Amino acid sequence: MEKPRTQLMLERLRALQATAPGIEASAVVSVDGLIMASALPAEVEEDRVSAMSAAMLSIGERIAGELGRGTLQQVYIRGENGYVILSSIGEEAVLTVMARAKAKLGLVFLDMSRAARDLGAILLKT
Repeated sequence: MEKPRTQLMLERLRALQATAPGIEASAVVSVDGLIMASALPAEVEEDRVSAMSAAMLSIGERIAGELGRGTLQQVYIRGENGYVILSSIGEEAVLTVMARAKAKLGLVFLDMSRAARDLGAILLKT
């Protein structure tokens, strides 16, 4: 029996966090702002992450388009305690990652790119 799509996405998120030590949390959020799968710490509210991710994705897409930067690839936020990085997964979802302040961003971006590709393939399976 094949695993449900949500389970496959959760396993991929956990693998992302296991292979990228700088990543503290991750989630797949629909463009409508709904959590599809998450590997978030207990103190992080899924609803808040999903709503803010969808809003940032929407704003990022508008900025990229209005300023002639092409199709949005990533939204990157740096705070004193770390990073929040959003990466498109096709047209229907976004991968949201919370990374530590000392994370090696090149590796985080590479791992996120691979995870987004894999998650996109999972989402295409209906």
